[in-house]
Order: sequence, then C-alpha cells, then structure tokens
Amino acid sequence: MKTDVTKRIASIDVFRAITMFCMIFVNDMASLRNVPQWLGHAEVGEDFLGFSDIVFPAFLFAIGLSIPFAIENRMAKGESQLKTALHILFRSFALLVMGVFTVNTGVGISREIGLSQPVFNLLMVSAFFLIWNIYPKTKAWKQYLFTALQIAGIALLIYLAVIYRDRSGAIMQKHWWGILGLIGWTYLLCASIYLVFYKQLYVMLATLFAFILLNIAGANGLLGGFSGYIISNGTFQIFTMSGIIVSLFFSRYKSDFQINKLLTILAFAGVYMLLAGAIARNWWIVCKLSEMPPWVYLCTGISILLYVFLYWLIEIKGKENWFRIIKPAGTATLTCYLTPIIVYAVFRLCNVRFPDIIREYPLGLLKSLAFALLVIGITALMGKIRIKLKI
Repeated sequence: MKTDVTKRIASIDVFRAITMFCMIFVNDMASLRNVPQWLGHAEVGEDFLGFSDIVFPAFLFAIGLSIPFAIENRMAKGESQLKTALHILFRSFALLVMGVFTVNTGVGISREIGLSQPVFNLLMVSAFFLIWNIYPKTKAWKQYLFTALQIAGIALLIYLAVIYRDRSGAIMQKHWWGILGLIGWTYLLCASIYLVFYKQLYVMLATLFAFILLNIAGANGLLGGFSGYIISNGTFQIFTMSGIIVSLFFSRYKSDFQINKLLTILAFAGVYMLLAGAIARNWWIVCKLSEMPPWVYLCTGISILLYVFLYWLIEIKGKENWFRIIKPAGTATLTCYLTPIIVYAVFRLCNVRFPDIIREYPLGLLKSLAFALLVIGITALMGKIRIKLKI
C-alpha cells in the first residue's frame, strides 16, 4: 500500500503539535524561579542535556518529516518544479522577515519611538497576519479587499522597521535571525536539496553524512569564520534532513516491508543515534549552545524514537483522538507560535500579575502548562474565524 501524498499524515501533525506545545511550555517556564536543572537549558560549556534542549531539534525534525509530503503533494497537483522552488524561496523569506522582527523585539525597544513594547509587538503580529493570513477564495471584490489588507500589512511592517530602535538606540539588525529565521534558513536549504534530488534516498543519506562531517569539523574548530555563516556547522540541517529520510523510508518502503518491520528498522536507527551520542561523549561534551555532536545525535535519536512510537500509536492503533486537545498546534503551527506574543502583550497592557507562588517551581509548572493550553485554545478559536497563518 502506497502512501497517499495528498492526505495529511496524522502522526506528523501530532508530532508537530507535541513539539509546539513543549516549545510554548518551556518558553513560558523560562519566566519561573527555582526550576530544576533537568527541565531547563544547558549553559555554554556545560556537559548536560536538559528537557528544553530537546524541543527545538524535535521541531526541526518535524519540519523534515513534512517536506517530502508537502513537495510531493504539490507535484501530484501538477505544479512545476520551478513554481515549487519559488514557493520554497517565498516561504523561507517570510520566515526570515518574521525572525528578524521577533528577535529584535526580544532585544528590547527604546521608549523614544513613541510606542511601548506591548503595542509594538501587537502591531508587528497584526502585520504578519494581514500579510500571510489564509484568505478564502471568494468574489472578485472581496479579493481586492484581501489584497488591500496585505498591502496595508506590508506598509505597517515597513513602518515598524523604520521607526524601530533598541534600548541603545540602534536600528533593526538580524542578530542571530531568531527561531523563525533559523527555521527559514534550514528549510530553504533542506527543501531545495530535496526538490533538486527528488525522492533520491541515497542522495539524502549522503547529504546527511556531509552535514554530520561538517558538524564534527565545527566542533573541532576547523571551520574558522565559516561556522558563523548561514549553514553554520550543519547542525540544524542534520535534524531536518533526518526527518526527510524517515519520511522517505515510509513512502518508499511501506509497500515492500510489513509496517512493523519498518518501524523496527527505524527504531534501531533511533537507538543507534542514542548510542552514537553516548560514544561521542568520549570526545565532546553534550552542549546545545555549542552545537556539539553528542547533543545532535542524542536529540536525533530521541526524535526518531518518538515519531516511531507516535506512528504506531496513531496510524496503526488509531489513537489520534488522544491528542485532540493540542491538534491546532500541529495544523496551525505558525499561528500557534506567534500567539504567545499577543497574549503576553495583552497581559502587560492590562497589568496582569501572577502571585509569587505560581511564578516558582513546582506550582509554576502548572501555570506554564495552562498557558500552553490557553495559547492552543486561542489558536483554535482564531482558526474558526478564518485567522490562520500559512506561508
């Protein structure tokens, strides 16, 4: 039985929803006090893997899982390779723009621009939605209205970029591109490679190996100034390319193997990566911020094993409904990622303050869990009134 590329893969949506839920949770958890080390991030030079260190790699892995199905879906609809390439370029550009804006608001905003940070953030996210919202196909005069809204969003975003000054008076800069920017660069490279070498599994494996070698070279200081460029040392591409390869195994070999055998093979691959991470600690520390190989291998192994389990649970056992409460985080992921900016801005404008007891561990974890569910709920409500980002 071949995979229907025109159908959404429920297990991928759930995997993405779990990672987004965890991302919102750990981001809010950063505001708590006395959180145990194992829940947080490892510091620079610290040989440690915290729960928070696993989340972003898993999200990049989820992007990789989606890339083959998304591109094959476009091909199945008769879209040309050139048009698909332009879509990849446009999507990456949008992520880079949003990444630059969000990372600059994280640095802080000067009061001299005449806008408070919460107001600036609300205007920024409003511009994102005006530009990249999914507008319905409808009558011609409404299409002109939607185009006018997009133009208004672009004008607003340009205005915000022009007036922006950080607390030191500096203009908007790329800094480290932000989470969305890093996703944008990673997606651009990996999706382009997949598009050029369409469905060629061995090329994807060779590319993954090349990124692993690049990561090792970077960990040993052999890349010099190159490690600071867009590709960095190949770390993020390893996670995404691993997801691509796992998806290719399902789409290519599902008809040749019994599904349980295929899951077993992929589970062994996940265990192999965990062992590789443990062995690599003989030469490097486990450190996310330094992008060390043990961290890369351990997180890749965890992502593979989690997805294999979810595939078995959802596609074979039919337990998709178990994850219904967080489903919007997997189907409206970008909307869900940006919604906390809106909520935090409203909290600040309304001067919402939480008691100290729920700003500390352990009760603070319940507050962060509730916040993540609140964000997903708001995302679901926005979807019902046709407010949903898609790039």
